[in-house]
Amino acid sequence: MSDTIQNENFVELNYKVIDKKTGDVLVTVDYPLGYVHGVNDVMSEQVTKQLDGKKVGDIIDVPIDTKQLYGDRDESLVFTDRIENVPQEYREIGMTITMENEKGEPRNFIVTRFDDKTLTVDGNNPLCGREVFFALEILSIREATDEEIDLGGAVGADPDLNEILK
Repeated sequence: MSDTIQNENFVELNYKVIDKKTGDVLVTVDYPLGYVHGVNDVMSEQVTKQLDGKKVGDIIDVPIDTKQLYGDRDESLVFTDRIENVPQEYREIGMTITMENEKGEPRNFIVTRFDDKTLTVDGNNPLCGREVFFALEILSIREATDEEIDLGGAVGADPDLNEILK
């Protein structure tokens, strides 16, 4: 058994997404992420390379290129409307509203601001246009079982963090 992260180890970690400029924690996980190192593509190669050889308790910071992930911020995806045109249930900061374009394609918009006159929604990814990094804390390392190696992660788990960590 290895006490450092190597291929075919089952690794559990916590992570936070932190804004470089403000230090604000933008995203955090409520439960550990478990994966098989070198087998599962839940994280980008850039991230897994930095985890190689790390030990339980280590915390690493990995810069993330949000421009590469989400593209440039698109101000045409920000809309403000009069508050009386918006149903009461959408009048909450952080509320996600799914809308469709003329082709019927869905897009999520997040309520970013409202007052007694207007409500603003933003269709950009909340990380778009920010300089962020992941703070990853290694919680446990062990040899993966054959079944975990085949699955790339914990048996019965279905991690889908590609959108965030790639």
